[in-house]
Amino acid sequence: MKTVLVLLAPGFEEIETITVVDILRRAGAKVTLAGTEQGPLVGSRGINVLSDDLLENVLEKEFDLIVLPGGQPGTDNLKNDVRVSQLLNKMDSLGKNIAAICAAPLVLKNAGVLGNRCVTSHPSVKNGMEGISYSDERVVVDGHIITSKSPGTAMEFSLKLVEILFGPERRDVVNKGVLANI
Repeated sequence: MKTVLVLLAPGFEEIETITVVDILRRAGAKVTLAGTEQGPLVGSRGINVLSDDLLENVLEKEFDLIVLPGGQPGTDNLKNDVRVSQLLNKMDSLGKNIAAICAAPLVLKNAGVLGNRCVTSHPSVKNGMEGISYSDERVVVDGHIITSKSPGTAMEFSLKLVEILFGPERRDVVNKGVLANI
């Protein structure tokens, strides 16, 4: 079974978070939504979400993929959490898949895991990606780093993650149920 860790910090982007969790669970992944804090966390649009576990409880577990949703101040909260940087560096050193959407590629840059890889992000944070190979594509895969632009690209981002973890056949099966335009 493929395992996925989705990080949840106060101010997370709701569409990016819930879409990823939903689509990956439809594909058969064991997804853990791990909060940086106890209790329900409030997203950038005021929606409360209860995590499956606390980040501190999953730091030593193995995952095939880690996903960072964007949103503000969620991205800043992830960027300023030393546990997140340590986890990203561990995943990167093991060659495990790391995905970030919207403003969250800034967290990857801050953690030093981008190297010479090409990424995308929300246009509002493009200037913060100086020194990084940048693409205006909606979803960019470079090695084990997967990035995407915004809430509007969350479905294709999620389906790309399914394809990476399970292959194009599983992606197509999942998409038959959601009818995304991919």
